[in-house]
Amino acid sequence: MPLQRRLPKRGFNNIFRKEFAVVNVKDLDKLEAGSKVDRQALVAAGLIRAKDNFIKILGEGDLTKKFTVVVDKVSESARKKIESAGGTIEE
Repeated sequence: MPLQRRLPKRGFNNIFRKEFAVVNVKDLDKLEAGSKVDRQALVAAGLIRAKDNFIKILGEGDLTKKFTVVVDKVSESARKKIESAGGTIEE
């Protein structure tokens, strides 16, 4: 009998789990000021892969440019930094 069938099955695998591609606020500074930050812009900049399903913006770093952000989720600290820089968020 093959080894993988002889070993006991362990743990729990949630089939409904959502995996997010993570982008920090400091990475958004690499993009052009005033641009729309969405899936296509992040893939073109090389910040996420094209096959990633969901995108989440985290608040590590500082932001000096104004953006319109269209992603799936945004952390509270990232929301404050984007809005204080004059940007808007659409989820």
